[in-house]
Amino acid sequence: MPRVYIETTIPSYLAARSTNDVILAARRRLTHAWWNQRRHVFECCISQLVLDEAARGDAAAAARRLALLKPFPLLELNGEASELAERLLIERALPAKAADDAAHIAVSTVHRVNFLLTWNFRHIANAETREAVRRVCVLAGYGLPVICTPEELLGGKL
Repeated sequence: MPRVYIETTIPSYLAARSTNDVILAARRRLTHAWWNQRRHVFECCISQLVLDEAARGDAAAAARRLALLKPFPLLELNGEASELAERLLIERALPAKAADDAAHIAVSTVHRVNFLLTWNFRHIANAETREAVRRVCVLAGYGLPVICTPEELLGGKL
């Protein structure tokens, strides 16, 4: 069964209230579709960082996000992952302000997850940084997970 690392934007969209913003509403709908229709064909996992980020902000929304994440096993931000995250920053594959995003990539990479599921287009699912991130990971001896959105993992099942 392929493994999916669920980055924090996924439970954020699942727990979000309705919006009139067309793009955010579409992402929310796609996230719910993946969660309800396809999540069970993957072994889903998270890290402590996902829990920490999901716990921030409005208490009611944080509780909804954390409840969604409760069943998933935690991948450890171990020494290997910490080193890779630091390397992503030192090599400028990601900017220094994206340390948490580097950690998400590093944890999923070191634990050899198949997919990193995210709506974070700023630093993770970013076409401009993806090649630099892949290069750093390969030079460190790792294969980069497929970085994708819920829409891409729906498999045409809308």
